[in-house]
Amino acid sequence: MPVRSRKKAQFVAVKGIICSMSETVDNTQPNKATQPVKAQKPEPVQGPETTQEVKAPPKKKLGGRIGRFFLNILIFLVIIGLGIFGGYQSGIGIRQQAQRDLTSQQLNDQFSRALVDIQFGNYNAAQTRLEYILEINPSYPGALEKLTEVMVMSNMPTATPVISPTPELIVDDSNYEALLAQAKQLVAAGQWQNALIVLDTLRAKDSSFHTVEVDGMYYFSLRNMGVDLIKAGNLEGGIYALSLAERFGPMDNLAHYLRENARFYIIAASFWELDWKLASEYFYQLSGSGIWDGTMTANERYRIASIRYADQLLTEENFCGAYEQYLVAQTIGQLDAEAAGRSNEAYLGCYPPTGTAEPTLAITPTIDPALTAETPVATTEVPAATTEPPAATPTETPTSE
Repeated sequence: MPVRSRKKAQFVAVKGIICSMSETVDNTQPNKATQPVKAQKPEPVQGPETTQEVKAPPKKKLGGRIGRFFLNILIFLVIIGLGIFGGYQSGIGIRQQAQRDLTSQQLNDQFSRALVDIQFGNYNAAQTRLEYILEINPSYPGALEKLTEVMVMSNMPTATPVISPTPELIVDDSNYEALLAQAKQLVAAGQWQNALIVLDTLRAKDSSFHTVEVDGMYYFSLRNMGVDLIKAGNLEGGIYALSLAERFGPMDNLAHYLRENARFYIIAASFWELDWKLASEYFYQLSGSGIWDGTMTANERYRIASIRYADQLLTEENFCGAYEQYLVAQTIGQLDAEAAGRSNEAYLGCYPPTGTAEPTLAITPTIDPALTAETPVATTEVPAATTEPPAATPTETPTSE
């Protein structure tokens, strides 16, 4: 190959390499129209004695993270507290509404029973119910008017009702209206047991038939039957009847008083002949109540228990305590001969007689002051005896004039 052709080929190759290198440089440089080149500050020339300051990387702010953590917890607790408070308020509202509904239901029931009491002439019980209603809700509709009516009617003289003979029970129990009328007639006649039989039949056939009216007659019959049984001495039967009546309405003061006394009488009688002290203490609290068990009144049992307790104390030689119990028994009733004798024995033991001492004359000795004076000491000198007899003293003979 000639030399000229070889140089020309080398020149072409070098030219191609230069062109390719220029294109590569153009592609890697930024676009001057869109990205202007910022002037770079000349780096300071470090001398041999100067050292380059190395800046530490920025530390992460730990306090900021902890603050955000506790802030999130606080927000969470506030949300929970608001939820609990809202639920508590909602629960209180529900409970108060339920209480209002229950109270309203009870007042409606008491008003219905008061109307039944008015219908049967039981004005005292009706007045008690109406006063209870007005105490809870003074604005209850119709309660004040009915109370005024009851107070007027209870003070009006009423004629003695003529009670018809006890009607026979209706056999046809399919006629509910007839059963209800029969029950009313029996209640008006005071036949509580027969009235309850008719009411049980009617309630067994249809429990939803005149519910309020039937409940009122149940209460009236059971309450009066319980009072009559306790007054007759059937304490357990009366307590049971009044407990059943309490299912239909609250007890009036008289029924409650009789039931409590009956229960207390049964408790006191459980100590009879077992512990005379407790028996006397329990029957003392019932003295004057007039309650009895068909055999003895509470006063009579209190008297007997006091005597038996006094006998026990006398046996233990507690004379004063025994005499006190005999006196308690004597205030209730007369002591029999044996009890009176034991009472005298207890009295003598508590206040024993003492012997009467004879009066003695107290003599106070008196001492002669002369005896207390000092006596002179006798001398030993004795006078000398004289031999000459003493001269006779002449005497004048009295002359009578």
